[in-house]
Amino acid sequence: MFLDRVKPLDAILATAERKSLHRTLGAFQLMLFGIGCIIGTGIFVLTAAGAQKAGPGLMLAFVIAGTVCIVAALCYAEIASMIPVAGSAYTYSYATVGEFIAWTVGWALVLEYAIAASAVSVGWSGYFAGTILGDTFGISLPVSLTAGPLALGGAPGGFINLPAMVIALLVTWLLMIGTSESAKVNAVLVLIKVTALTAFIALTLTSSEFDVARFNPFLPAGVFGGWGTGVGAVGAAATIFFAYVGFDAVSTAAEETKNPQRNVPIGLVGSLLFCTVFYILVAAGAIGTIGGQPIMGPGGIPFPAGSEELARQCALPQFSDALVCSNEALAHVLREIGFGAIGNVLGYAAILALPSVILVLLFAQTRIFFVMSRDGLLPEGLSKVHPKWKTPYVVTAITGVIVAIGAAFFPVGQLADIANAGTLYAFAMVAVAVMVLRRTDPTRTRSFRVPALMIIGPVTVLGCVFLFLNLPLEAMLVLPVWTLIGCVIYFGYSRGSSHLGRGIIEVPEVEVATTLEPDIPGIADRNRD
Repeated sequence: MFLDRVKPLDAILATAERKSLHRTLGAFQLMLFGIGCIIGTGIFVLTAAGAQKAGPGLMLAFVIAGTVCIVAALCYAEIASMIPVAGSAYTYSYATVGEFIAWTVGWALVLEYAIAASAVSVGWSGYFAGTILGDTFGISLPVSLTAGPLALGGAPGGFINLPAMVIALLVTWLLMIGTSESAKVNAVLVLIKVTALTAFIALTLTSSEFDVARFNPFLPAGVFGGWGTGVGAVGAAATIFFAYVGFDAVSTAAEETKNPQRNVPIGLVGSLLFCTVFYILVAAGAIGTIGGQPIMGPGGIPFPAGSEELARQCALPQFSDALVCSNEALAHVLREIGFGAIGNVLGYAAILALPSVILVLLFAQTRIFFVMSRDGLLPEGLSKVHPKWKTPYVVTAITGVIVAIGAAFFPVGQLADIANAGTLYAFAMVAVAVMVLRRTDPTRTRSFRVPALMIIGPVTVLGCVFLFLNLPLEAMLVLPVWTLIGCVIYFGYSRGSSHLGRGIIEVPEVEVATTLEPDIPGIADRNRD
């Protein structure tokens, strides 16, 4: 019953061909798109949360998370070049393991993009409050207006993160009225971010403050912090994984890519490798200059990142300048080693560039909604286009309000963990889809083939499960609850409204002949023009 609807791959490609967007993007633009979406809150903000979980072992955490992403990217590269359409993991699952699993993947992607956008908004808020208001204008916003109250043990006194909510709503409004970033604007923003991080690496690694002794002990919380604790190098990797989220967004642009069979793999793997090297160097520079040892709680276990206990410790004089206590980690490091002006410039770079990440995430989610609506799994009204703005304003507004609420009331670390849960599920299903297609459609042209797939595929799945099980328990529980809600919607509405279930399937016209078998057992092919 659950796996009885697999959409023919030729039908998916035909639908995309008839309703596709203009193909304008090349390999270099895709790499810039990937780098622009990857480099964001993860490295600018979560460096502090990662250090609190793993200490100097943060560098190992980047390696662990990066390794899982690299093998996942190889799977994405093969299937995205084969199926160069919008919809990402949702579409790939639809063509391999069926509609129900595809629905759960698409539903998880909705969670990923929305919560990730909230997390980036919170990250932007930290830099705005610290660099713009604090260091530039000398204005100090009260904690009640810069921290949300709904964290599990969140910062004391928090009521609402006002800057985070405002930036989320502002980006939503820009998307609604039709303002989107062009390839040129994106390239400029990527240049700003890469330049800022390059300057950070150069200044920290050559600083007289750099001392290898700061890396000892390298793993103060060990490699494994324990199931459900979210600490240790692996626990930090499960959180830091968020720093890599975004490379999969390259696949959502496959339908707008020239020669996608060649350019999509280059964009996916190239952007990921570039960012991995950057992250490791940034972590080394930050820890080597001001240290990154976590603040330990009872039993030698680090206080949870974003917790009330950690907030109280950070309020003490001896920890006020600690890396793990900063809301704007990289700018804070530069100020501590005597480069305050450059630290402010880096803060300005984050303030300027992070809204573009929010925009890309919200844009990607609307694409997922669009494709699910095109398949009949969501009401067509969600993709209703505004007569003046020519944008899907209904779904954009709904998404924007949800993102703003999440940004207003939750801390960045907790949001990142929740977003990671949905992402890890989607990544694992992409690996499954690649392995299934190798068996069910072995003769189809593959311009890129995952080497040693029977090793890489299972490693990707196991790596995603491994990181998922090392998320904090609260974040792990969000995904099954969210999936349960999705199942109610699927069986209550989507299954009955599905185009595939109703026999509405588009296929290439040249193949509409007596050679076609019924697409669904018991349902004859409909007449096609």
